[in-house]
Amino acid sequence: MEHLRGDDPVRIGPYTVLGRFDSGSHPGALPESRYIARSADGDRTVLVCLPGAGADPARWAVEARHARDLSVPGLLPVDEVGGTTTAPWYAAPYVVALPLPDALVAHGGPLPEPFVRALGASLVSSLGAAHAQGVVHAGATPSAVLVTPVGIRLTGFGTVRSAGADGEYRGNIPGLDHGSLPPEQVTGGRPRPLGDVHGIGAVLSYASTGHTVPERDEIPEGLRAVITACLARDPAHRPAVAELEAVFATGNGRGHGVAGGPQATVLDAPFATALPPRVAVALARVAAAVLAAEPSGPVHLRGNRPPLVHDTRD
Repeated sequence: MEHLRGDDPVRIGPYTVLGRFDSGSHPGALPESRYIARSADGDRTVLVCLPGAGADPARWAVEARHARDLSVPGLLPVDEVGGTTTAPWYAAPYVVALPLPDALVAHGGPLPEPFVRALGASLVSSLGAAHAQGVVHAGATPSAVLVTPVGIRLTGFGTVRSAGADGEYRGNIPGLDHGSLPPEQVTGGRPRPLGDVHGIGAVLSYASTGHTVPERDEIPEGLRAVITACLARDPAHRPAVAELEAVFATGNGRGHGVAGGPQATVLDAPFATALPPRVAVALARVAAAVLAAEPSGPVHLRGNRPPLVHDTRD
C-alpha cells in the first residue's frame, strides 16, 4: 500500500481511502486507478477503482456493471458500482495481494518457472471459464493480475472496450498497455477470445522475463514454445484456451501452435507452495500495513484546498 498523493481522493462513495494500491513500478499503463479504502464503521475493507487514463467513463461503467454480474473463478468479484456518468467507481472485496509487477520487484527480478506455470494454469482456467460464458475479458495485462497467497485475481475487465470503440485505432490511446494489446485490437478489431490468449502470453512473458515483448531467447526454454504461440501476431496461429488447458494440465506441448516445443508441465504443488519466499514476505507486510492503516482524516491538499472527494451523486 502506498501513501496518497496530492491529487488522490480521500473519499470515494461511502469509503474512506487508506492508500494507493499500486506502487508505480508497473510497466506500461494501469487498467484503472486503484485504492484501498474502508467503510465508515471500519468493518469492511475494499479495493475501490476509478477509470484509468484514456478510458471513457460511461463505457468503463458499463464494463464494471457487466463484471458485477459475472461469476467467474479467478476474476476479482465486483460488489458495488456507483458514482455518476462522468465519475463512476466500483468496489471489490479487498484481498491481500500484489500486482504482478510488484511481485517481480519483491522477488528481485523475473519469477521462477514453476510459479509462472502455476500462474499460467490459473489464467487459462479463469479465462476459459469466462469464454465458456460467452465473455471476453479484453484486459489481461501484467498490472491486471493480482498475486494473492492462494492464487490470482484478474482485474481490468473490459479495459480495451472502455478505451476505444470497435473500428477505432487504439494504438495512441493513453491508459492502454500497448505491450500487451493484441495487434488486431490495436487497429480497432473487436476483442475476441484469441485476444485474451495474446494477453496470457504477454502476462507469462512479463512474469518470466520482465518484458511483455521479449526476445525469443529471453523466455525460459520450458515456456518458450507456449508463450511464443500465444503472442503470434495472427490470431489464427494462436492456440485456443482449451488447448492451453491441456498444455498446463498434462504437460502435452503438442497442441496447435506449440508443436515440437519443450513441454510446459503444470506445477504439481498448490499455488501457495509455488509462491516465491520473498513474494510471500511482501504479501505478509502488505497485510500488516493494511490492518494497521488509519484514515488520514480531514487533511488539506496543497494550496489549502479541501480534500478531494470523488463525486457520487446520481
